[in-house]
Amino acid sequence: MAILKTKIELYLEDNSKTWASEKNNIILQNDSDGNGDYIHTWNVSGLDKPNDSKIAEYDTAGNTREALKLVLSKRAAEYPSIKDQLDDIYHNGVDGWKTTIKAVKDKYPKE
Repeated sequence: MAILKTKIELYLEDNSKTWASEKNNIILQNDSDGNGDYIHTWNVSGLDKPNDSKIAEYDTAGNTREALKLVLSKRAAEYPSIKDQLDDIYHNGVDGWKTTIKAVKDKYPKE
């Protein structure tokens, strides 16, 4: 199940808004009472606060987004530094560099 923040991001995007521009107008909270995260404060101009059923509509898309973020994070951690990539290009050409990068991409494919 996707986290609430991801589902809110998708809801905002579907309504021509972004998390980056609205994050100061939204407070997500978790009271540690077993009920999970919820929207504590919603001050987004021109957009109604989504109810639980509206948020639930974004679960599948949220799962997809979170899976992609995980893949990209794993790739970024395993790619050589830019310095090493440039050195690879210098010594092995662009095709050699592509082989190095492709190995990481193949290890962590986008699904």
